[in-house]
Amino acid sequence: MRLFAILALAAVLAGPAAAAPQLLGDGGVPDFYAVSGKVKGKPGRLIRQEALEPALVLDNAASAVRILYTSTDGLGGKDRVAVSGALFLPKGEAPKGGWPLLAWAHGTVGVADICAPSLAGRSPRDKTYLGFWLSRGYAVVASDYQGLGAPGGHPYLATRPSAYSMLDSIRAVQKAGFPVSRSVVLIGQSQGGGAAFATAAYAPSYAPELDIRGTVATGTPYFSPEAQAALQAARPRDAVDPTLGYNFLIHSLLEQIDPGFRLEDYVTEAALPLTRSVATSCFGELAGSVVRGGWTFNRAYRADPADRMMPAYALMGYPTLEIPTPVFMGAGAADRDVPPGMQLSLAADACKAGTRIEAHVYPGLDHSGAVNGSTRESSAFVEAVFAGRPVAGNCDALPRPPADPFPPARRLP
Repeated sequence: MRLFAILALAAVLAGPAAAAPQLLGDGGVPDFYAVSGKVKGKPGRLIRQEALEPALVLDNAASAVRILYTSTDGLGGKDRVAVSGALFLPKGEAPKGGWPLLAWAHGTVGVADICAPSLAGRSPRDKTYLGFWLSRGYAVVASDYQGLGAPGGHPYLATRPSAYSMLDSIRAVQKAGFPVSRSVVLIGQSQGGGAAFATAAYAPSYAPELDIRGTVATGTPYFSPEAQAALQAARPRDAVDPTLGYNFLIHSLLEQIDPGFRLEDYVTEAALPLTRSVATSCFGELAGSVVRGGWTFNRAYRADPADRMMPAYALMGYPTLEIPTPVFMGAGAADRDVPPGMQLSLAADACKAGTRIEAHVYPGLDHSGAVNGSTRESSAFVEAVFAGRPVAGNCDALPRPPADPFPPARRLP
């Protein structure tokens, strides 16, 4: 996957000159997120912090701060960037060695700076989920990811940028004197499930000093060639499809890596305002606009961008499936956004690579429902890995996906 990504990226970079970026979504945020001049220094250094506004403080948090820290540009792999995020500390007195630290990787919020969770806040689902962990005495550091909030484009779904952002958020809060543990567990959902898995995969090479004990991932995407083909085949072309919003966000990634990409070559004139709105709105609004406007794939596209998306899909892969620490995976059986078959395919391939996987499928739960629906099992997993107890996993008896492992997207009236 790594070689494919390199070759694909090299090919597109040789393309014609690009038009002015339309989809990056920079701006509209307070001065806290601004960076003057070139970002310098080692990755994982806290630049500044400030108290979060009361409305953004999670339930069961005694304190909450917004943070800005240094990281490495995950697209180019060399330049320094600033990344924003937040740290939440639980109530009570920290134990010796600090509160056990969880690094949270959020799901899709959009690509515009104004969508950064440290500024825009979090969904009721995520508030419940993170509040659950805080109530059990865990601290939570939550990166916004590269390009959300802080300057620069957000490389949507590209795994290396999100992994670097995650790893450097851990470094930043551990080095800044906050009462958090040296050991850490990664947790994430959807885009963040992929980010958490990728963070565990990149850690040995990028941040080998970190003591990562395990990973909890729900709704985790896996862009293998087979999964891509099955997912695209399952998407309706002539029915209203709210998952079109994901495609529109990927266009922003294409704009960053492909100098020859022109939105107008693929999107109909009628759909251009909607697709360009990713620069100024967040995902909930975008998905709602798709449904309210009755948008279908055939109505939104004049040409299928699938082949042009291959370099972007390559950047969504993982550098290795051999993760040195245990991985918990939770999938909703009714997940239409990241079908359970895709998630279990990742679990099976990771098992073959030698990763200890504990996989669960939750009947009746969709993409969002599996987040809080998995906490009984995932909390036992987190407790075990922090305590240093072995996790056997269930690679020898992975759950089976539903009869149709790639169920069609919702068909709405």
